Amino acid sequence: MNSKKDISKILKQCYFWDVDIKSGKAVSKKLIIERIFSMGTLDEVAFLLGYYGKKEVEKILLDLNYMDPKTLNFASKYFGRSKTEFRCYTRKQSMPQLWNS
Repeated sequence: MNSKKDISKILKQCYFWDVDIKSGKAVSKKLIIERIFSMGTLDEVAFLLGYYGKKEVEKILLDLNYMDPKTLNFASKYFGRSKTEFRCYTRKQSMPQLWNS
């Protein structure tokens, strides 16, 4: 596993507008994985998978409360999982949208 210094070099501050990743303070790996999968490049996703490990990244993505539809589709296809296995998908389906009549 790489050191924390290595991951802060590759992460772009624009993905973490609300957190200073360069300060050396600990940033949640859940937040890092969520933002890189949502906004990062394929190279950054590959780095992330190597840094945290494919199983750990998959576990965190399966447990997220929200993922945009494109990211959900990508994660579903990449890990070979059904969308229904992701918490964000089942959570979205169980919440009625009353403003759509």
